Amino acid sequence: MAEHTATLKLPWVEKYRPKSLSDVVGQETITKRLESYVKTRDLPHLMFAGHAGIGKTSAAIALAKELFGEEYTRNFLELNASDDRGIDVVRSTIKEFARTLAFNSDFKIIFLDECDALTTDAQQALRRTMEKYSKTARFILSCNYSSRIIEPIQSRCVVFRFKPLRKVDLEKQIHHIAKQEGISVDAKAIDALEYVAEGDLRKAINVLQAASSLEKKITEDIVYSVANRAKPKEIKEMIALAMEGKFLPAREKLDVLMLENGLSGEDVIKQIHKEVLDWDEKEMDSKTKIRLVDRIGEYDFRLVEGANERIQIEALLAQIGLVASEKK
Repeated sequence: MAEHTATLKLPWVEKYRPKSLSDVVGQETITKRLESYVKTRDLPHLMFAGHAGIGKTSAAIALAKELFGEEYTRNFLELNASDDRGIDVVRSTIKEFARTLAFNSDFKIIFLDECDALTTDAQQALRRTMEKYSKTARFILSCNYSSRIIEPIQSRCVVFRFKPLRKVDLEKQIHHIAKQEGISVDAKAIDALEYVAEGDLRKAINVLQAASSLEKKITEDIVYSVANRAKPKEIKEMIALAMEGKFLPAREKLDVLMLENGLSGEDVIKQIHKEVLDWDEKEMDSKTKIRLVDRIGEYDFRLVEGANERIQIEALLAQIGLVASEKK
């Protein structure tokens, strides 16, 4: 059993997780402020807000490692609030951990991931727990949407807003991993990874690992295939055909994307939205973009409500054609 355990390989997301705050990519302003807390060993309650895959969990774990050293697990509790959303987890697990003294430290750290998934009652109980055990525990609350956290908790925390990673940060990390794993990634594949990830480093690393299982030389085609995304030019061609009033050829393009490439309606509509916004101003003016985004939002809502995705995307292509014809 021991031999088998030794041969197990970690996913690249875990294998290349930052070991210190200085290793956290693309959040230099935040990590410098966190490093100052480590130096003074004077830590307030913190709230990390931002989209998924941009370093919130990595920063929290790295902070705990720098504060507590190798035995940080004795003073660090990580919970995912999306698994335990109710008031019981606050009254039992969190309270029991917070009430005991820290090991060789002045305080413990409780890291609550996805805390915007907590119910309102659980958040009220958490607020009281933060007050009662502030001498022995510090809380780091991580969320995608800070507006879903009740105001009394927000006012007790120093809020750090993490930003989506820039292309240069993604590129740096991808090259580092590629070098360590003995694979090559060409320039167009880097652009494709950046397009697919949309600032989410975790997504970029997962797609890179999946692509590496197919080929040691990663190309643009492999990235889009693994990520189950259409190439931007394919989406742009479909929109251009619809705007020219060529509905049937645009519909044929949609058939290729959804039937042959296996894209879902939500995948297609997200990419249509992105391409419309990125369209050159000389080819599509702001007023046209405004009207198209309005239509895209309406049809995205219909998909979320459970409407037939094929019919709705075809109707959206028809609407794009109507908007273009009205402009003419």
